[in-house]
This record gives sequence, C-alpha cells and structure tokens, in this order.
Amino acid sequence: MKVIHTIKELKEYVHQCKKDGRSIGLVTTMGALHEGHASLIQAARKENDFVITSVFVNPTQFGPNEDYEAYPRTLEADAKVAEAAGADLLFAPSPAEMYPHKDMTWVEVTGPITKVLCGRTRPIHFRGVATVCTKFFNLTECDRAYYGLKDAQQTQVLQRMVEDLFMNVELRLMPIVREADGLAKSSRNVYLSKEERTAALVLSRSLSHAKEAFEAGERNKQKLIDQVTKEIEAEPMSDIDYVEMYGMPGLPEVGETIEGQVLLALAVRFGKTRLIDNVILG
Repeated sequence: MKVIHTIKELKEYVHQCKKDGRSIGLVTTMGALHEGHASLIQAARKENDFVITSVFVNPTQFGPNEDYEAYPRTLEADAKVAEAAGADLLFAPSPAEMYPHKDMTWVEVTGPITKVLCGRTRPIHFRGVATVCTKFFNLTECDRAYYGLKDAQQTQVLQRMVEDLFMNVELRLMPIVREADGLAKSSRNVYLSKEERTAALVLSRSLSHAKEAFEAGERNKQKLIDQVTKEIEAEPMSDIDYVEMYGMPGLPEVGETIEGQVLLALAVRFGKTRLIDNVILG
C-alpha cells in the first residue's frame, strides 16, 4: 500500500486505474481507524479492483467549540490498519490541499434531513461533510463509496446529495460494528474514562430493548422513545442530547403509529464525550 499526500499524485493513480478499466472503491475517514473502518475497507476490497482510503480530519465539519484540535491524528497506525484491511492507496492530504481557496465553494443539502438529529446542534456539520465528500468522489472517480450506519444521518444526507447531483457513485451502507460488550466502535471512544465507558453501554442496551419491544409488536413511536430515554436517564453519568425517530430512507417525520422502516437514533454525552448510536426498526 502506498501513502500519498497530494492531489497530483492521487490523480495519477486514478487516471491509471481508469485507463486499465479497473473499478475503484473508496472509504473516506477522519483517521483514528478502528475495526469499523477496517470492515468498510474489507467490504471495498471484495467488490472493487482498487481500494482508496482517505485520512483527513476535515475542518469544515467541526463547529467553533468542537474537538477539531483534539481529534486523534494517528497516521502511522492508520496506515497499518488500512493496509491490513486491503487498501491499495492511502490519501492523507493537508487542509490547504483540500481547500485551496479562502473563499470556498460549498455543497449543501437543505431541508429537514440536515436540520434534525445532529443537524440541530451542529448546524454547519453536514455542509462540511457534503462538500468534502463531493471533493473525494470527484478526485477518486470511485465506483462505490462505503459508509457505516453508525452515522446513519450522514448516510442519508450523502444519499440525497448523490441522487440530487446525479453523481456516478454507488453508496454502500454497512452495518454498525460493535465492541464485544455492545458499545458502537467510534474514534471518540478513546476520550472516555473507564467509568464513562462502562456507563456508555446503556446506549446499545437501551436500543436493544427498544428493538425487542418493537419485535414484540410495539408500534407507538412515543412509547419506544420514552422507553429508551428513561433507561438512559437512569444512568447518572449520561447527559442526553436527543432520542428521536425518523423514517428510512430520507429521515421523513414519523406519525404516532410506526409504519415501514424507521431509524431510532440517539446522541448522549458522557463527561465531555458525545456519542451517537442507533437501531433501524422494521
């Protein structure tokens, strides 16, 4: 696996792949790679001739008081994970490489899909995500791009963007990868103290109980939300940002009685660390 840092180098690899008629799979990451990222790279390896992984802590998706400066940067370790999972090329550009002009061109998905859930408290986040992913899709000319459903809202925003802008990329959405005790894999898990990490298990536990209730026949939206909220609130170290439900795909509003497939999603702080998790019902 080769590690490169410039757009010029990336374009040379992509040009050669296209010339040879090889398919390209892309996994975009912000680094601090874990088994969740590795599973995406492995999926890309199975379905494509050439696999590109990007490592870029994207400044435009962080708000003023978020953890951009503190976000883990572990390129050497990331390269090992990416190579072991089957990546052919690791692209790790600088912010100046990805954003060459001070006055930027933005890609923004509008409407409720970017205003609910994480969009409510992170108003610029999805504009940054959409913009940087458009750049990566254009640069790599990828046939398929791989995303984990832990970031379920992000997957729906990117799907809308791809559809609206007629992009020639197929989004492959992959299951959440969890620790043995149920905690969803996340680069931010390293911020948790031992006590906070134990407390955070309430997230996957409460979602699992909600799924059990749904499978037993519960279809009242508010009852399921209340059940999860109550269980998390019983954990003293938790501070709930949201527990909400929207339709899938596209995150439309859900009526009082659940029909079709829905996303039950949550964001909760433990100390200074904000974690997200979700379950798809139906």
